[in-house]
Amino acid sequence: MARSKRKITAAKFLVLGYFVVIMLGALLLCLPISSKDRIWSPFIDALFTATSATCVTGLIVYDTYIYWSTFGQIVIILLIQIGGVGFMTVITMFSMFLRRKIGLYERRVLMESSGTGRIGGMLHLIKRILLFTLFFELLGAAVLATRFVGDFGWGQGLYFSVFHAVSAFCNAGFDLMGVLGTEFASLTGYKGDAVVNLTIMFLIVVGGLGFVVWGDVVDCRFRFRKYALHTKIVILFTLALIFGSAAVFFFSEADAAFAGFTLEERVLASFFQSISPRTAGFNTAPMDKLSEGGLLWTVVLMFIGGNTGSTAGGVKITTVVVAIMGLFAAAKSDTSATVGKKNVNTSVILQAFAIIGVYLIAVIVSVMLLTAAESPAMSMEQLLFEAVSAIGTVGLTTGITPYLSVFSKALLALLMFSGRVGAFSLLSAIAEKRENPPVRRPEGKILIG
Repeated sequence: MARSKRKITAAKFLVLGYFVVIMLGALLLCLPISSKDRIWSPFIDALFTATSATCVTGLIVYDTYIYWSTFGQIVIILLIQIGGVGFMTVITMFSMFLRRKIGLYERRVLMESSGTGRIGGMLHLIKRILLFTLFFELLGAAVLATRFVGDFGWGQGLYFSVFHAVSAFCNAGFDLMGVLGTEFASLTGYKGDAVVNLTIMFLIVVGGLGFVVWGDVVDCRFRFRKYALHTKIVILFTLALIFGSAAVFFFSEADAAFAGFTLEERVLASFFQSISPRTAGFNTAPMDKLSEGGLLWTVVLMFIGGNTGSTAGGVKITTVVVAIMGLFAAAKSDTSATVGKKNVNTSVILQAFAIIGVYLIAVIVSVMLLTAAESPAMSMEQLLFEAVSAIGTVGLTTGITPYLSVFSKALLALLMFSGRVGAFSLLSAIAEKRENPPVRRPEGKILIG
């Protein structure tokens, strides 16, 4: 038993684990008890919803409040929580509770899941993940309750507060605002509510920064100079993206998605639109009304995503920064790049380019297949937006998700799954690792550029 277990690599174990969680969630969502009309839900729709929840994406074929019963909603939020903190974190939590020893194999899988790059101190990290998650979700729920309790009463208001706090912190984008009578409305009904907007934005950013970054912030007691290089890059680049993108949306969407908004609503919507695509899936403005420039920049933000080891998806901030530095290094014919007065190994630069390349290939192939399946009913821009939203585990949509064919839903589910486990990790799990030959091959010259 132990011998066969060791044959499964950490990447394969993670892929298999998420697959099992998704299938169990899909089977539960298929049951009549999960729908308000007490009917059997189509398996493809249940599978799509379970994948979207576990992969903390937010793309949906049914309005979460209108279609799913309370039982179905609880299944969804549990899948979001498992997907947000990582199923290995949940397994380890139960193992620690049962006082079961965590072996080297489990620690290696945890390292792969958390993206820390080191195997030491994993149990300490798991405890921090659980503590941070509980603290921020309860804090967010408490603040949201000041609005939702007044709008929906104590019972439903508290339930809505917890649901949206978990969904926001895990960067999932599922909402229950169908209660207001409009399907797929997200938070458009609260576009001018500063408390709801700022709380959701705060939870998205915190979840997208990652547990390793927050651990570093706590350890260094908010002294920026003592932060690790990884933490400095993530914080600075995140702030630049938030404020820079907010300025872009403030001006580009004035006569488009933000038409008719007051100045306060426009400012809130600009910041919300700059934060949500990385990678939360909530929206306070209609996505189908975005200008061409706003649509393109939203796709870029969805592609970048959040931080490694966080609840966010995308190629990740550090990947983009390393790739950019690698481009400058290549232009100067340097064999390594320098980031923040630190040398970055060539292998890290190559991995960054490989990750971006894999995501780009996945998006291009997916859009071609989606276009073949859905054209001319849906435009290529809409399908591109949908594909990037899926692989970036974002959940934003221009409104076409419920009308996609079975083939397109299955393809988007695969993209969401790839985005959550990591497209590069998924390829590593599928590909068999072969030993290098004992002889060194002669070098071949290839002209590029």
